[in-house]
Order: sequence, then C-alpha cells, then structure tokens
Amino acid sequence: MSAFPFAVTTPVSVGSVGLKAHDAHELAAFYADILGLQEIGSDNGSIALGAGGRTLLEIAQDRAAEPDNPREAGLFHTAFLLPERADLARWALFARDRNMRLEGASDHLVSEAIYLSDPEGNGIEIYADRAPESWTKTADGIAMATERLDFGNLLSALPDGDAGWQGAPDKTVIGHVHLRVGDPGVAEAWWHEAQGFDTMARYGSQAVFLATGGYHHHIGANNWHSAGAEARNSNSTGLSWVELKSRNAKAEKEFVDPWGTVIRVSPTN
Repeated sequence: MSAFPFAVTTPVSVGSVGLKAHDAHELAAFYADILGLQEIGSDNGSIALGAGGRTLLEIAQDRAAEPDNPREAGLFHTAFLLPERADLARWALFARDRNMRLEGASDHLVSEAIYLSDPEGNGIEIYADRAPESWTKTADGIAMATERLDFGNLLSALPDGDAGWQGAPDKTVIGHVHLRVGDPGVAEAWWHEAQGFDTMARYGSQAVFLATGGYHHHIGANNWHSAGAEARNSNSTGLSWVELKSRNAKAEKEFVDPWGTVIRVSPTN
C-alpha cells in the first residue's frame, strides 16, 4: 500500500480547496470523470469531492457570479498529488485514450506534472513527486525548473499487464495551490509573517514557492498574467478559499491575503 505523500506530513499542508461555480453539478461531474474524485456529500448547493473519504474539493454554486478574470488575483491551479509515479503514468494513458485537451506537461526536477483546466477555467495540475532525498538543495531552498516531461520514461513506471487508471487513489492529496497575485514579493512576505512559511524557490521576480517542513512548495504565487492586480472580485467564479491543515493549530482561524484570498487554517485531525 502507498503511504501518504510527504507533502501532507509537514507541520502545515494543504487540506482542501473551495471553488465557486456557475454550475456546481457540471463541475463536480467533470472532476469525478476526469480525476476520479468521489462525491462525499452535498449541502445547500455545495458539493464535496475527495479521495479515500477525505474532502479535497468543495464546489459551491452561484449562478449570479461573474466569470473569473485570469488577469486578476485568484487561482492559477489546484495541484492534485498522486501517491506514486505509476499513478501519474496511468492517468497520462487515460488522458491519451480520452483524447483529452492538455495544456502542458513538465518535469520540475522535484516532480513530474501534467496540466489542464476545468470547464469554468480553473487550472489543474496532476502530479507525482520524486523522492525527497533526490531533491537538490540550494542556498535558497530546493532546485526547481520547468523542463519538458519525458512521457516515454514516465510510462516505463508501469508494470506489465497494469490495470490502468481506476480513479484517484485513496491517498491522493492536494499537494499545493498556486495563486495568481499582483506582486510575488508582497505574497512572499505575507506567507512568511502570517503563516510561518519558508521560501523554497523563486523564478526571478515573477514567481515564488513557499512551504513548511522542507517540502518543495505548498503555495506558489506568480504574476505571470496578473502583474499589479489589486484586491480580487469576491463575486467572481473560481477560488473561494484555501484550507490549510496545521499540526500546531488549536482551533480554526481565517486569514485574508493582500488580494482578498481567504486562507482557512484548521487543526490537523
């Protein structure tokens, strides 16, 4: 049996993500079909989806919400971390066989990742980490890059006669959340001060990656399309909140980052 990924063994990790949608049922059906997430429950138009009985995504319906603007602060992508490299290989074959529209595939040195978007434009990353002991430490944290994913090498992780993709494995987690911000430097300072996160890597002045416990990143923040963005429109579809699980928290607490993104912190169960 696979162990839970290193990403959720740290003092603080990502628990779940909330999305606001024009059509919650359509969006939930997409995540169930494409990622194999299971519906865990629904309440007042909000649908909870997850893996292994744990909620990873909550989708709330608001037909009056304005469409998310990708040039404003908000969600860049939610990153679903699979327990094993073979799981990512299985999903890659599933995506190929479904003729799925993908938006990228990268080798980040610490991980291998495939990118796409849901029907309402929310970014998705599906990835698997390389073993933490193989990550290269730098003076600033951990060496990361964006190189072309070698699909042939990835598929070599599959054993002969593999049964293929059977839906999100029970120990699938949200490994990180990548945010659109107006200024990564301001985001970096806020995550240091408000959440005690460490900087693990930077891509120049345009992106920063932060984490606890030596993970490569639980939070990413970039201004690739949102430079200078001010407070986000709270009446738009897309990201509603990010939930962090903290081993040090005694009670739930809510924070708001400089762009109005809600960060919920709750005790680790």
